Amino acid sequence: MNVKILNEKSIPNLPWQDRPADCQDVIWRYKANPIIKRNILPTSNSVFNSAVVPFEGGFAGVFRVDDKERNMQLHAGFSKDGMNWDIQPERIQFETDIPEMAEFQYGYDPRVCFIEDRYYITWCNAYGWHPTIGVGYTFDFKTFHQLENAYLPFNRNGVLFPRRIGGNYMMFSRPSDSGHTPFGDIYISQSPDMTYWGKHRHVMGPSKGWESTKIGAGPTPIETDRGWLIFYHGVLTSCNGFVYSFSAALLDKDEPWKVLKRGRSYLISPQELYECVGDVPNVTFPCANLVDADTGRIAIYYGCADTCTGLCFTTVDTVMDWLDHNSQV
Repeated sequence: MNVKILNEKSIPNLPWQDRPADCQDVIWRYKANPIIKRNILPTSNSVFNSAVVPFEGGFAGVFRVDDKERNMQLHAGFSKDGMNWDIQPERIQFETDIPEMAEFQYGYDPRVCFIEDRYYITWCNAYGWHPTIGVGYTFDFKTFHQLENAYLPFNRNGVLFPRRIGGNYMMFSRPSDSGHTPFGDIYISQSPDMTYWGKHRHVMGPSKGWESTKIGAGPTPIETDRGWLIFYHGVLTSCNGFVYSFSAALLDKDEPWKVLKRGRSYLISPQELYECVGDVPNVTFPCANLVDADTGRIAIYYGCADTCTGLCFTTVDTVMDWLDHNSQV
């Protein structure tokens, strides 16, 4: 590897498929996508925009499961190989000693990030039936504890960094509105205790073409010797509605609100049938990445058409080389 990966572990059983010989793409799709179909549970309408981490020699995750009443719920799940999943039939019941956090109204688009000694979960959480960023944690993906919401409504796409920077926790977010938000920039906020968030900094906003309407953070950032590698989604407003694609950027290691590289074009856009056809057509929405420190391989989990879950692959070196030659910064 040319790029050194920091603070990641070896994942010898990372789900993987080599790039096809005739493929020149920086990121390539798993040939058996989608790996999680919409009806994996008897009660599920759709399973998408979900988060996965290594856990006890296999994998665990928190999954967005919209049920057949169209309630947006969060469910835990487990897998031995990262491709075949056992998703729990009942939604997560968060434990909390904060009365105002006790009522679960809806939850969606979770991320999971291991920091220090536990797995933190962030998700779009309803407070007064308005979207903000919920924060919780688990040690075993069986018992879940809920903390205070990070921000006031309206906010989405809360993504934690995997370690403190300058003594503070770091989180991306995307201030929004009560609807489908025809705007959106990525911001970063800091917290000494995972409760009080401040020192808000602008990271980047929409640009041209494929990301001209709004952008939002994707999976947990990947720390390298060159900075933080991130994947993020961008939205184009077409004559037929929003089109969600995703690309990559590189941020400063110590001041991650400073953008060092940012892809000119998307790396994945809705092109396959399962990405173009579903409850919300034309969506590819990344929420998790697994990174093998030994090989630099990356497996990215992404939501497809707000209906099912896909898997795609790349390597740190491949993405970094592409950014070096295709940056708009």
